[in-house]
Amino acid sequence: MQRIISSSALVFAGALLLSGCATGGTGASASADSCEVVRVEVRDISNGAQNSILTVSDPAELEAYLDGLSERVDALDEQAADDSALAKALDGLQEKLDDASDWAETLPTAAEIEAGTEIDADAQSQQTADIQAAAVKVTEVCTAE
Repeated sequence: MQRIISSSALVFAGALLLSGCATGGTGASASADSCEVVRVEVRDISNGAQNSILTVSDPAELEAYLDGLSERVDALDEQAADDSALAKALDGLQEKLDDASDWAETLPTAAEIEAGTEIDADAQSQQTADIQAAAVKVTEVCTAE
């Protein structure tokens, strides 16, 4: 499952890079294109995080994956440095990913999960809901521009 998500993410990122190179707009068009790239990337990050949290079988892998997603948000945040509202929304998403990574540290080990130890479903749902809400906020900020 993890490989499918990673492969899909790579293909998608490649498509974004190609479409970014193909668009040579300036001014408002470039801003709209940039915002669309941010929205698509944030949606990908959010979906990946939520799917990984809901299907966790190895907390260490989940934590590493969430840390990788956090780095992607950092890269977006650097690009949005001149837009304080967008930067603030991305910081909110970053915070929720960090919270989810901290939560992953508290999960039973992969062996314990395999042996039947259950994960608190309410906490799991809360993590995904928090990430989704933060991603929606980024989309709202981009749409408002």
